[in-house]
Amino acid sequence: MPGLSSEPVIEILRFRLRTGADEEAFVAADKLLQAEFAYQQPGLLRRTVARGEGQEWVVLSLWATPDSADAGDTLWAPDDACRAFRSFIDPGTVRSERFVELD
Repeated sequence: MPGLSSEPVIEILRFRLRTGADEEAFVAADKLLQAEFAYQQPGLLRRTVARGEGQEWVVLSLWATPDSADAGDTLWAPDDACRAFRSFIDPGTVRSERFVELD
């Protein structure tokens, strides 16, 4: 998003859990990720997880800037809490989108 580096970013991550994944254990892994990783990232303003119909899940994250979202993405892969969270997700169902907040 060139030229918009100071605008807040809404990041949407959609996915389904792996077949046979324990939903309760996934929710616990998400809470751990949120406490130990997500809210430790500079520029993360808000993050929430929700489940929709058809077993689809969504994570909504509000970042202060695209640069802070990019920095969070870079740190995501090697983090243990993030790895535990990802272990519940079917990688073939993951879709990620970003939007620039208008107000």
